[in-house]
Order: sequence, then C-alpha cells, then structure tokens
Amino acid sequence: MTAHAERMSETTIRQLPAATVNRIAAGEVVERPASVVKELVENALDAGARSIDIVVSAGGRDLIRVSDDGCGMSGDDLVLCVERHATSKLPREDLQRITTLGFRGEALPSIGSVSRMTIASRPRRDGEAFEISVDGNKKSALRPVALARGTRVEVRDLFFATPARLKFLKSERAEIMAISDIVRRLALGHCQVAFSLSTGARRVLAFAPRDADEAGLRQRIGDVMGAEFAENSVSIEARREDMSLSGRIGLPTYNRANSFMQFLFVNGRAVRDKVLLGALRGAYGDLVPRGRFPAVTLYLEIEPHLVDVNVHPAKSEVRFRDAGLVRALVVGAIKQGLGVSAQRTSRDLAAGMLAAFRPQHAPSPPRGFSAGRSGLEGADLSGAAPGMAEEQAGFSAVSRPGADARAGAGETAEYFLDHPLGAARAQIHENYIVSQTADGLVIVDQHAAHERLVYERLKRAHEASRVPGQVLLIPEVVELDTVAAGFLDDHAAEFEPLGLVLEAFGPNAVIVREVPAMLGDFDIAGLVRDLADELAEQGAALGLKQRVDYVLATMACHGSVRSGRRMTGEEMNALLRQMEGEPNSGQCNHGRPTFVTLKLSDIEKLFERR
Repeated sequence: MTAHAERMSETTIRQLPAATVNRIAAGEVVERPASVVKELVENALDAGARSIDIVVSAGGRDLIRVSDDGCGMSGDDLVLCVERHATSKLPREDLQRITTLGFRGEALPSIGSVSRMTIASRPRRDGEAFEISVDGNKKSALRPVALARGTRVEVRDLFFATPARLKFLKSERAEIMAISDIVRRLALGHCQVAFSLSTGARRVLAFAPRDADEAGLRQRIGDVMGAEFAENSVSIEARREDMSLSGRIGLPTYNRANSFMQFLFVNGRAVRDKVLLGALRGAYGDLVPRGRFPAVTLYLEIEPHLVDVNVHPAKSEVRFRDAGLVRALVVGAIKQGLGVSAQRTSRDLAAGMLAAFRPQHAPSPPRGFSAGRSGLEGADLSGAAPGMAEEQAGFSAVSRPGADARAGAGETAEYFLDHPLGAARAQIHENYIVSQTADGLVIVDQHAAHERLVYERLKRAHEASRVPGQVLLIPEVVELDTVAAGFLDDHAAEFEPLGLVLEAFGPNAVIVREVPAMLGDFDIAGLVRDLADELAEQGAALGLKQRVDYVLATMACHGSVRSGRRMTGEEMNALLRQMEGEPNSGQCNHGRPTFVTLKLSDIEKLFERR
C-alpha cells in the first residue's frame, strides 16, 4: 500500500470550516473584479433600483463601490445577507420558476470571504440606515450610518485573503474592459435603469434611463452599441408557443473579428448559452466570412418553468426544456429578418469606397499646364494623388469597357431604375457591373453574385430530394466510445436522406455502408467521429450538413460566371433581377459582399457639390 493510500485509509470524513467553504464558493462566483460588479449590480436590479452608480479603482483590486436607489434593507436583513444561502428572492423556494437575476444567496458572503466588504443600506419605509462589515469572513456588529436611501456596497482589497488569486488578474486596463462589458450587458437588459461607471475622476460609461418600450429599447441599443450598429441592423420579432424573440440583428456585411458585439438575454438575464450561440451561427451560416462574427442584440422571453437557470454558479448558462424549439425560433426569426434586408449592405462598405476615391490632398495645377481641347494637354500627372489604392494608369493606357457604356440604355433598362439594384450601365475590368439606381449607383462583383445564386439553387435541389449516395465496396468500421456510438445509432435514420448509411457494429463501433457521393474521396472515420462529437454537444446532425454545404459551395464556385467574361446588357440586367429575388444575394458563399451601393448624395459630397 502506498503512503498516499495509507493516509487516505486513516482519514475520517469531516465538515469543512465555514471560512474554507466560503472561499471555495468564492472561487466559483468571484473569478475577477468584473464578477463582483456583476453580482452587486444584479442585486441592485433585483432591489428595484432605477439608478446604479459603479466606481472602481486599480481595475477593481483596490476598490469596487456600487450604489443604488433600490428598496434597501433593514438592520436585521443586513445581518442575514452576509450569511451563506440567505436570500429574499425565493419566496416560495420554487427553483422551477425563478424570476430574479440572483437567487443563490451566496454572492455577498463569498465576496466578503476574499475582501474587506462594507454594506450600508436604508429601506424606503424606514428612517434608519445601518452598516455592516465583513473582513475576510470576520463580521462586524451592526452600526448606524448616514445614508440617503438604497444600498451602498464597498469592496476593498479584493483577494487579500487569497493572494494567489491576484497573480491571475490581468492588467488594470484589461480588468476595466471586462467590467465595462458586464455593465454594458446589464444596461442592455434593463433599459429603464440609469447606469454609470467611473474610475476615480474619469467617467467610463454613462447610460441615461430609457422608456421600457420598443422605442426606449432601440435608444438603449444605440447608446450601448453605437449609432453605426443602428444604421447597419434590422429589427426582428417572432413568437412561438410560450416564447418570444425580439431585438436587432446586424447585416451580414457588418461583422466583427470577435463576439464582443453579441448580446443575448433570456428573461432579462445576460447569458452565453451554447444553444443560442449555435442558433446564431446556424442562422448566419455562410453569410458571414469564416472567422468573423455578426453583431446582434437578442431578447428571448420564455416561461420560467421552461428554462433552468440553476446550472452554473455565475448564472451565465441556462438549460432549455425544449432546446430544439428555441433554436428553430432564433434561426427562423433571423433568416426572415435578413431576407427582408436582402438588398442592403453595410454603410461601412460605402464609406470605405468613398474613402478610396477621395484624394488625400488637392495639389495645385502643375507647371506647364495648358488647357487644350481635352483640358489635359501638357499636364504632368506623375505627382497627382491617386484616387484608388492602385497606382494611377496613364490615360492612354485606359482599357475600354468590357461592355458598351450604354448597355443599360433603352426603354426596358430605364424601367429597371426603380428596382433595388437598378439598371446595368457598363461592365468594367470584365468582372464588375456598374448599375444606376433612382438615387445612386451600385457596383456588383459578377462572379461573387452568380456564385451565390448557383449555390442557393444547389441547396434547394439538395433539400428537395435525397442526396445521392455511393455504396462502399468494403464497408468501413469506425471505433468509438460507447456513448458516441450510441448517439450515432440513435440518429442513424436522420442521416440516410443525407446519403450517409451506418449502423451499430457492437457496443463501441459503427459500420459505414454508404456515403454521400458528392463528398468524393475523404476521411470517412474523421467525418463520423466529428459527427459524433457534435451530436454530443449540440444534439443535431450539423457536421454532415455543413460538410455537404461546403461541397455545394465549391460546386457553385466552379459553375458560376467567371471573372474576365464579358457580359451583354441583357445578361447583366438578368443577373441583377435574379439577385433581387434571392434573400442571401448580398454575400457570396464565403461571406464577402457581392455589391456596394453609393447614394447620389454621397457622390455629390465626394465632388464637393454639397
């Protein structure tokens, strides 16, 4: 017997001291200063606060102060609030119908166990204010204090009782950013509440209270996410059974390098739920470039008994009773919203295009300039500021248009001016269609646009019938663990329409008899294992579908109008009309934009006519 085994055999089971228990709980609840801010602000919101002021120092290490004008606490409540699992938020002790942001009753004692915390509070109906302190689990006696109303919580010297945790904190700037993100999320979830965040003398965030209606919510979204997001997003609203979804979703062309602009709420609670995030990825799908993230603010309202928020100490994750129904609601609402905005692209694209055209400076006419018939005779253009990123070509080398510049002329083409993508006027560099609209112009990438159209037709054909399969001459056996093999066997009937035929082969393996023909030569075992992993994580056969979609996208790329092909006016107008009828035509299969729109007012500003 080893020394460790001997020690274990002689050790008796004992209860841990309260101080140790609190510090273990603090490790779950208090990860960093931002976690403290989240817990304290959620308490203020549950107390009915209409104004919340947050002050931090040294990134939250030295000081975190949260003041609110909520209902406050009496002296007796103050004494109880710093005890473990003491709460006012479960009046019927019903964990199936939680309607508050907090309910565990462990945040304050956990924070107090790793810091020097002071809580002062005054109830609305009582003229007396009291204060209590917790210094690393040591509680002070209750004492009177001067306070106007509400509650003020001060947390100083965070993690002084567990100095090892300080080594895991990031820079002061990084901690302030994390706190700001928490405040922004809470502000989006409660638009009727005023929020302010300060670091000493500097005000970091300030959100005025808004009305608790659609207009107020739209204002708060603009306050937090900026006017740019408001210009590049559309509102959505959908309902299904006992749940509803609302909010604003960014256009696919308005995407970001990270997920910081994704705000998801369930019954007012900010969450990072894998079901919702997966639905978000599925809804945008191939409309956003790989590695980029859409910007959204989504509010899901659902009956409390249909969602379990008691699955994580920080309450950042939830579990839905019917995850499939939630996913269907989110995906359907987003796709419908994006379909309505099919002929809209991000204003960023137009702004970038205008910036590319705009000269960096306006040089005076070069010496030797004389105005001849062309107005350019004798001009030295070598020093002119380039209008585009490419080097300016000599005028004698300018190639003629790929199609007649009057390609859109005629009665039929003039009728197209009122269409969203207008009437084709020319093709330049044998790849870009220039179209005129009633109030501006559109530049279309013909290959990217046609690639999307072909891809969507292939997908519809795939959805209308079974994917052609290829029977394997020698069936392949794939070894898995018991759980993964069971998942695949349970969903085997769902795979057959996708061209994948498999069946159980003992408790730890499956045998693959048929694979989708369009996948060609590929790693069958790798596909099956990836599919099993995604089934275990998401409960849906997304891996195979995504793999098939990728193949369809590749086929569409090879089957579309190639760059360098000259098109007639009729062909260009036909392509524009097809794009107008396709909801996802604003992006190619890889998520890149297929066209850019410039308003006439923007063009006039470019030439200083406005």
